[in-house]
Amino acid sequence: MNARANSQPLPLSLRPMREDDLAAVQMIESRAYEFPWTVGIFRDCLRADYPAWVLHDGDRIAGYFLMSIAAGEAHVLNICVAPEMQGQGHGRRLLHALLHMARGRYVSRVFLEVRPSNANAIALYFDEGFNEIGRRPRYYPAKDGREDALVMAMELLPEE
Repeated sequence: MNARANSQPLPLSLRPMREDDLAAVQMIESRAYEFPWTVGIFRDCLRADYPAWVLHDGDRIAGYFLMSIAAGEAHVLNICVAPEMQGQGHGRRLLHALLHMARGRYVSRVFLEVRPSNANAIALYFDEGFNEIGRRPRYYPAKDGREDALVMAMELLPEE
């Protein structure tokens, strides 16, 4: 008898993103965003050795994040959860993992940009301690031209 057939689905776990994940990652990206990153952008991030991780259950990827780190600061490049998996705390889990990794690399400040129209993401970031510090006019492509970006930042304190 197959033990997995009678049990709950495997819990989601985190692991580093690999090049062979890129097709699945980009599929999620294209379902989640109107103006998605290309496989080439993800590949460039991996080749630049940016921290990039996937949330998976063994068989499929549910979400991912990428960040850059330099001079004691981190920049959240992308956090995404598959549309059918959103609203279950996976975005928060990815953000927590990203912040934990940033602390482990002695990052003292984390920055990100977010669309003002992405209310759920903004609420998550405020809830986790980010503050709005500015705007980047016409930063994102949009159907009717361009959309501003809210610039948010968070000071990281060492974990206790």
